[in-house]
Amino acid sequence: MTDATLPYEHNRARRNVVVLTSAQAFLGAQMPMLFVVGGLAGQTLASNVCFATLPISLIVLGSMLAANPLSWFMQRAGRRAGFVLGAGAGATGAAIGAYGLYLDSFPVFLLGSLITGIYMSAQGFYRFAAADTASDDFRPKAISYVMAGGLASAIIGPQLVKVTSQSMIIPFMGTYLAVVAVNLLGALLFFFLDIPRPPVPSEDAPKGRTRWELITTPRILVAVICAMVSYALMNLVMTSTPLAVVGCGFDEGNAADIVTGHVLAMYLPSFFTGHMIARFGVEKVVGIGLVILAAAGAVALQGVALENFFIALILLGVGWNFGFIGATTMLAGAHEPHERGRMQGLNDLLVFGGVTMASLSSGGLMNCSGGDAQTGWMSVNLAMIPFLALAGGALIWLAMRPADD
Repeated sequence: MTDATLPYEHNRARRNVVVLTSAQAFLGAQMPMLFVVGGLAGQTLASNVCFATLPISLIVLGSMLAANPLSWFMQRAGRRAGFVLGAGAGATGAAIGAYGLYLDSFPVFLLGSLITGIYMSAQGFYRFAAADTASDDFRPKAISYVMAGGLASAIIGPQLVKVTSQSMIIPFMGTYLAVVAVNLLGALLFFFLDIPRPPVPSEDAPKGRTRWELITTPRILVAVICAMVSYALMNLVMTSTPLAVVGCGFDEGNAADIVTGHVLAMYLPSFFTGHMIARFGVEKVVGIGLVILAAAGAVALQGVALENFFIALILLGVGWNFGFIGATTMLAGAHEPHERGRMQGLNDLLVFGGVTMASLSSGGLMNCSGGDAQTGWMSVNLAMIPFLALAGGALIWLAMRPADD
């Protein structure tokens, strides 16, 4: 790269960050919307309350199943095509979900949730797309800025829930129709994205490591474990939160406000997470994230007053931010550009596989592990302990390895 091209590359990277941050803000609003109402809607449709959070679980399952195909598609067709496809899937899934509510059909509603997972998977690649055109110095900041776009989604999403959840005769149907509109409008943002399509590899191009070789590389393995645990535990607790809040005597508005606080806490630290990584090192930031996740569980176990929910969910969001952004940065610097499609798809397959299991477990722990909502909420938070031990142990193991290993 010549000196003359550096300003252009720098400006392009920054413009892409602006586009992706806007997409995270606007399109990303649908995720807190669906996480607030998904379990509550499922509770009205499911014949067994243990399956109330199954709609959310299927969103995550759809994301896991879509991760590798989407990564492959983007490697060949480019980021823009992949992100437009994701928004189209988000609109389709929400439309089918609304139709399921109209029919009072849990299976149709679940089908919509599964398709929505394709959007969730595409959104997960926003952070990697930010790194595609960024310099080594700008990369952690680019990832952080894109994740910071979730601040707006934290406000837009839950407030739209308040306006739309009871706006039609059929509860929650208005929310799902609003999600359709968010996707159709938000897809237009990607026409301003300028990320070169990856070149077709030549016959003598480096093939890169196999998936097994990649995942057994110590730094990559620990990055994936920490990302998986951070995201899975955040999802485990957040999925149950609306059910716990309402089950403990509060209303849907309180649940929406708590989710707003949580999602703000997920993304607000992104303005300085990249700077922290650059100054203190990625391993320390990931470690701090795991400690804060543990603190969230400890606060939740102290009681079910409204302030306990707020503080626990805020800590949960901050812990996720440090753990997940840190692990993403660690991973982005541990593989070569020609390994990008293979590694990023594998990473998100594993991460969202863990998140799927957490989401599936959440409803059972919440509704079926005790006689009341408080007991279920305690079970959800106690379930965090072994996974935090796994991630913390992996991080310590990496730190103790020789520097050149």
